Amino acid sequence: MAASRYDIAGQIPIPGTREADLVECIMHDFAELQIWRNTTATQWEEVAELIAPNYRNTFMYGNYNWPGQKKTERQIDCTGMMALSRFAAICDSLITPRNMIWHQLEADNEYVMKDRASKLWFHNTTMAMFKARYAPIANFASQNAQVFNHLGAFGTGPMFVDQAADEGGDLLRAMRYKSIPLGEMYLMENHQGLINGCIRWFRLTARQCKTKWPNKPLPQTLQSAYDAGSQTLFNFLHHIVPNKERDAKRLDAKGMKFASTYICIEGKNVMQEGGYRTFPISAGRYEQAPGEVYGRSPAMMVLPALKTLNAEKAMFLKVGHRAADPVLLTYDDGIVDYKFKPGSFNKGGVNAEGKRLIDTLPVGELQISKEMMDEERQLINDAFLVSLFQILTETPTMTATEVIERTNEKGILIAPSMGRQFSEHVGVFVPRELDLMDSMGMLEPMPPRLREAWKAKEFGFHVRATSPLSRAMEAQEASGFIRSMETTKELVAVTQDQSLLDVYDMDVAQSEMARIQGTPAPWMASPQAIARKRQARAQALAKQQQIQAAPAAAALIKAQAAAGGGGPPQSAPMAPQQPAGQQGQQ
Repeated sequence: MAASRYDIAGQIPIPGTREADLVECIMHDFAELQIWRNTTATQWEEVAELIAPNYRNTFMYGNYNWPGQKKTERQIDCTGMMALSRFAAICDSLITPRNMIWHQLEADNEYVMKDRASKLWFHNTTMAMFKARYAPIANFASQNAQVFNHLGAFGTGPMFVDQAADEGGDLLRAMRYKSIPLGEMYLMENHQGLINGCIRWFRLTARQCKTKWPNKPLPQTLQSAYDAGSQTLFNFLHHIVPNKERDAKRLDAKGMKFASTYICIEGKNVMQEGGYRTFPISAGRYEQAPGEVYGRSPAMMVLPALKTLNAEKAMFLKVGHRAADPVLLTYDDGIVDYKFKPGSFNKGGVNAEGKRLIDTLPVGELQISKEMMDEERQLINDAFLVSLFQILTETPTMTATEVIERTNEKGILIAPSMGRQFSEHVGVFVPRELDLMDSMGMLEPMPPRLREAWKAKEFGFHVRATSPLSRAMEAQEASGFIRSMETTKELVAVTQDQSLLDVYDMDVAQSEMARIQGTPAPWMASPQAIARKRQARAQALAKQQQIQAAPAAAALIKAQAAAGGGGPPQSAPMAPQQPAGQQGQQ
């Protein structure tokens, strides 16, 4: 980048021709993206009013919210908010559960994966990645949960992955994760529908700007605010797009795949230019409508139900208030002063025949209102996948076969919407993490075979899912095996032919079913332990058979001895013959 021109004092930058053109180009792109996103942002605002009030008035450029501003005055029913929280927990537990290794790295080349050293390198790299990801400074767990909240409410969950830095701006040997509020993010797709560019709008004070870019002179407006210690917020844009001028032979920003530019809107100047080797932002989308860049969420799909439930709850409260504190109807006889305190006397409240002269105004039916609200709540819980995870609570006495069948059903229902999160969310930030760890020297040296494949450009890797969601999708294999076994058992019962079971490899089937159902590997016996158990069981069975056969053998010997006149039995059992190679060892 050509250096900017400065004023006489050399302190205030004056944008040069190239810099001014770059700022103008970015501002033009930003204006275009705003126009195309405004309609979607309007729907996000409606959703936020009902289930995510903290995000109200954050989706349009230029918005401002006073800290601590109340935003829940339009929210009456909390079913949607609770369902959103449960949806985020479901996504986290199915896709990225903290208590397990939810993905593995593997080479695309099968020849490489046959090498034990290469397999060990991928395993160690995966373990190192999880250690860096869940380090306290990375803050992955909380930011990832926020991503799933965005996904459930607004259909798109962006997250920024970068190298961590300290307060002075010096880079650390660690990663950091940041869930970007959707109102700040403007996404761009390539021709294949993959997100490969974005503009992020954010605000900083002059002091924060100076901390982020300590060596960059501040524009005039920001410099005045910095000198005065003002807390005024200024607008900035972060523009990330594929690098059209990339020179692959260069090692600086000009050789990177993605160009990065920070600009200050008030000063209309470039604050920083750089680049990324891998796209730093993952943005999972729940469902997409044709021709749209942003996803559509469960909340957007049941937005009519959320609005209806909110209106029904208001009606329910009104009817309940009237039932608890009813409107009184009185006879027009001049009695107007009624006392409602306990133990009070109201003279003239009945006529001479004892008939009450005061009655209550009939109110609406509370039971019908509750039934109407329950119907909407069921729709909302279904959309947020809450109903799928109430099966074991509702039917706690299911057999193992029924549990597997239900798990298979859940995998079939969840896979279309949740499965894409592994490709658009996990599948994007894992390569980014690997790139950052490589640049920070956090990876072990490659073994020889893997290094050879890398030099020959035959090395590639993929991310294999090992999460509960992937196991739920594999549950149909376990379910199919059990159904097949039950069918074979019926045939064996009819034909009395046990050989029909020989087609099944029980050892492989049991280990695979244990893996699908999430049984920890240390809880499973090793092949050597299994062999020892079977040998001990075979020896015990042989000994038991000898004990059971002993009385019959003794009776036979006695009968033969009596028939032969007390001589040795003619058909005494012979000692087992030993192999020829062992006869000389007696």
